[in-house]
Amino acid sequence: MNAVILVAGVARRMAPLTDTTHKALLPVGGRPVLTRMLEALDAAGVRQATLVVGHCADQVRKVAGERVGRLAVRYIHNPEYTRGSVISLYTARQCLREPALVMDADVLFPREFLTRLLAVPAPSALLVDRGFSDTGEEVKIYTRGDRVIALGKKVVPEAWDAVGEGVGFFKCGAEAAPELLRGLAKVIEESHGLGEWEDAIHLLAPQRHVGWVDVTGMPWTEIDFVEDLRRAETDVLPRVVRHDGA
Repeated sequence: MNAVILVAGVARRMAPLTDTTHKALLPVGGRPVLTRMLEALDAAGVRQATLVVGHCADQVRKVAGERVGRLAVRYIHNPEYTRGSVISLYTARQCLREPALVMDADVLFPREFLTRLLAVPAPSALLVDRGFSDTGEEVKIYTRGDRVIALGKKVVPEAWDAVGEGVGFFKCGAEAAPELLRGLAKVIEESHGLGEWEDAIHLLAPQRHVGWVDVTGMPWTEIDFVEDLRRAETDVLPRVVRHDGA
């Protein structure tokens, strides 16, 4: 299992903190969010991570290095990193020829997230938190039974059993990869490269079974705004540490 970590974007909403530092390198509890993510992957038994870099790429390479424990780290540069995340994932498309974890780099989470996602029988699956507050910023995931039927910030299907916020992690089975790549190419074309990689999962879900893993009630946060960084430090990290037993 290879992890593809998207760590290329500029994060303008967190300027000026991110003008000269990638937001995944901002410290939470004295350590970069990205470092915590790589250590969690190593603990979960993942043996290779491919980081798609762009903004502050040299800094990312210096912090992540070439190995974290038994986890080998390599890099792919996205020269169009100022555009949508869909381009970053498409840049790493060769990594999807085998089962892969696609991960946003700005998430603070307990290690059980990876344990659950890797253990779910469905070859392709997403993590879903049903305890979210809808501010319009969240990627919402709609489910029916054991499968995802739609996702997006503005997508609302006609009927669903449950809805939750997407964590930003996707386990992609090898059999789903060709359809996913077609979806990524379509999103790039239709959005002129400004779309998000989750838009391609929305196109994939009707074609392939995409399962979901419920992580409601578990501590985590995506870091999109300065307030998210403060909350990660004071509220989420202490609960993550307790959950991990570290």
